[in-house]
Amino acid sequence: QVSLVESGGGLVQPGGTLRLSCTASGFAFSRTDMKWVRQAPGKGPERISSITSDGSVTTYLDSVKGRFTTSRDNAKSTMYLQMNNLKPEDTATYYCLRTFGTQRGQGTQVIVFP
Repeated sequence: QVSLVESGGGLVQPGGTLRLSCTASGFAFSRTDMKWVRQAPGKGPERISSITSDGSVTTYLDSVKGRFTTSRDNAKSTMYLQMNNLKPEDTATYYCLRTFGTQRGQGTQVIVFP
């Protein structure tokens, strides 16, 4: 069955960096478009980035453009989210999903505090 496992979250000060990973199994990862979604406490989910199956096209939420970079390694069935210049408003649980799917993993928590 489909499995998505996010990791790499943590506690960081504003301006800091984190690199999230999403390891996938149970489906043809190399042929699947993927996305990152985050959900802050008390708020709905927010799509922050997407990447095509071959990694050639990425899209970003305006508020993270220039700070976040999504990439993938199809040989490792893994997607990444490099987050630079983190801000308190980036605090959320981050999830990876197939772009056209709804199943997500357990998420990884990112907390940015002054």
